[in-house]
Amino acid sequence: MNDMNEMLEFQQIKEMLKAYAMTEKARERLEALKPYLDQTRAEAAVRETTEGRRVLDAFGNPPFSETEGIRKTIQEAQAGILLNPDQLEEIRQFAVMSIRLVRYLQRCRELAPGLAGFAAGLQDLSHLQDEIERCIRGGRVDDYASKTLRSIRQRKNQAEEQIRAKLDSMLRSSKSYFSESFVSNRNGHYTLPVKKEYKNKFPGTVVDASSTGATFFIEPAAVSKLREEINYLETEEENEVKIILYTLSALVEDNREAITINLEYMEELDYVFAKGKLSAGMEAREPALNTRRYIKIRNGKHPLLKSESTVPLNIEFGEDTKGVIITGPNTGGKTVALKTIGLLSVMACCGLHIPCEDADLAMNADVFCDIGDGQSIVENLSTFSSHIKNIIRILEKTDEESLILLDELGSGTDPAEGMGIAVAVLEELRRKGCLFVVTTHYPEVKEYGERAEGVINARMAFDKESLKPLYRLELGEAGESCAFYIARRLGMSEETLQMAWKAAYGNGGQEKKALPDITEDKEETQKERKQNPKNKKISRIRSKEEEQKAGKHKQEDIKSRFQIGDSVMVYPQRKLGIVFAPADDRGDVGVQIQKRKLLVNYKRLQLKVAASQMYPEDYDFSIIFDTVENRKVRHQMERKYVPDMEIKYEKEADEK
Repeated sequence: MNDMNEMLEFQQIKEMLKAYAMTEKARERLEALKPYLDQTRAEAAVRETTEGRRVLDAFGNPPFSETEGIRKTIQEAQAGILLNPDQLEEIRQFAVMSIRLVRYLQRCRELAPGLAGFAAGLQDLSHLQDEIERCIRGGRVDDYASKTLRSIRQRKNQAEEQIRAKLDSMLRSSKSYFSESFVSNRNGHYTLPVKKEYKNKFPGTVVDASSTGATFFIEPAAVSKLREEINYLETEEENEVKIILYTLSALVEDNREAITINLEYMEELDYVFAKGKLSAGMEAREPALNTRRYIKIRNGKHPLLKSESTVPLNIEFGEDTKGVIITGPNTGGKTVALKTIGLLSVMACCGLHIPCEDADLAMNADVFCDIGDGQSIVENLSTFSSHIKNIIRILEKTDEESLILLDELGSGTDPAEGMGIAVAVLEELRRKGCLFVVTTHYPEVKEYGERAEGVINARMAFDKESLKPLYRLELGEAGESCAFYIARRLGMSEETLQMAWKAAYGNGGQEKKALPDITEDKEETQKERKQNPKNKKISRIRSKEEEQKAGKHKQEDIKSRFQIGDSVMVYPQRKLGIVFAPADDRGDVGVQIQKRKLLVNYKRLQLKVAASQMYPEDYDFSIIFDTVENRKVRHQMERKYVPDMEIKYEKEADEK
């Protein structure tokens, strides 16, 4: 799980999902999201996400919001705690939300029959809604909640009006007694502001005094009885309000089971719609899932890369091909391709949609990764030690149901030893039968990918003109030495390049290797040099000498490279063929692939087995290569000259 959350950044996907969720329970489920091991459940989860996306696209967001306060409220009601008007108002809103959700789901019966089925399970809370609406208004118990409460409040209002009338009359009739002409409520008493000198002449009870002592707030004796009546009515009002609130709290408790059911349905729907919202936000699609160990991604994108210029990933392997070895230049997108394969696989197995045009992804019991330097300061491990420790763990736990993703396998140590470890690890993974994708720079690992059964090479494309990576994965081809391309394009001399090539590869065992593109794009390089005034004279002399010298040796070398009867591999088709004619002046070699005879440029051929190792010296190859028609023509031409008679071989334009 750490491999997925950290190295593949699946935790960021979960954070995005949680941001879409409205309820805490849905967020908890999304945080615990992990790949299903049962295909039926995984496919059901994917279909669930599809329905959520369809409904969102058609009808917008569902009518529900945070529900955590509702859970707390019904727990208090269950415990016999008196609910306040705000809590009851929240319950009323929840009841309204339940009714609206039923209508929302009923509209999507054809689009999403699975989600529409939730409508039948949602409980009717309209009676609870109506009763709370009748009793609670404006954050308080309404006057009309009961006849008794209405009567108490009416009597209380009448008493308050009588008090105000009496006090207003006193203010008008004895203006000289008062410092201000207003009634003041002090500590629940209706008072008048009496001047200090009239304090003892004004009948009543002193309730308060001003800070200067010049004014005393006195409740007149004439209103004391009315104030006592109001106090009594307020007590009666409070008791009646409590009765009403307890009645409503009991009604909430009576509907607790129905509320709980609706809560659980809403939280389940919130979980589904969060997945649907993520799908919409990523413009993702429903993936297919399989158990036959097969991965196909068409135009897939890493879900955390938002750039419009992101190059989509296309890859297909599995069943007979278990492993892919990706090579290419640094910053060419190898690691992103690796993470994209892993993250999309994990998301699909979790029931999520993935950003792609089409995908069919294998169910995996485990996804193991070694991506990044993984250096541990706490354990004092070097980058290489950290990689090896992780790889040992992976090899111990891997089986045929695992997906393994290894970045720069064998790096961080002596190249020869690192290469050996890389090949050994790959062979162990191949033996275990798991699916694996590996990135590397080692040429020996590329060669392993060419000869190992069930393993293919792939490369990240590189633009030799702009010297920039194209971030496009190409299956079936190993990456070339971009260092030599870059050096040549930037002007390094041929002599220096040849020395560099020999230093890198030597002479022994490297006959089949040729310095890439040393002669291939010479004309374009010459044009660039001619355009540079500093190199104009030198480049012309050097170019002429190079062409004269290289042209002569090139033809001799090409013609001697492949002999009749040699077994060769033809690229990029990766098909075996047999040489039936040596290279001509243009470098085209006659190759028979099955029963077809083609002219293929020597650059696209790799020697597999020399003819001298398969046939005796005097072997008649016409038995193998000539058609019946050609053999008849050859026989006639050997006897006599026949006008317009010729031996024909098939040549296709795209075989150049």
